[in-house]
Amino acid sequence: MDCIFCQIVAGKIPSDIIYQDKELVAFRDIHPVAPTHVLIVPKKHIPDLVHLSEADLPVIARMVKAANQLAKQEGISQSGYRLVINCGTDAGQVVPHLHMHLLGGRRLVDGLA
Repeated sequence: MDCIFCQIVAGKIPSDIIYQDKELVAFRDIHPVAPTHVLIVPKKHIPDLVHLSEADLPVIARMVKAANQLAKQEGISQSGYRLVINCGTDAGQVVPHLHMHLLGGRRLVDGLA
């Protein structure tokens, strides 16, 4: 596959992985927009929210649970953080593989920055 996130999941592209379980991988974004910017990615290739099947719906709950755990680990759970899922190019989705952004570490105002 030429999906960069699938290649990260497969270990073909190095990344700063900070969490992994049987269904998810979380790693630091290489172009962070906040002091804490982590991507939470299902190991299964799902292009975006539109392509999420009924059977895949629990992955969103697992992504949120992992984000909460990572926010504690990163020391931003008390001060606050943002979770973002972009769907489609007009929404800013650059990689066509479902992923959630965990953003925090400073006051976040309008937009992602």
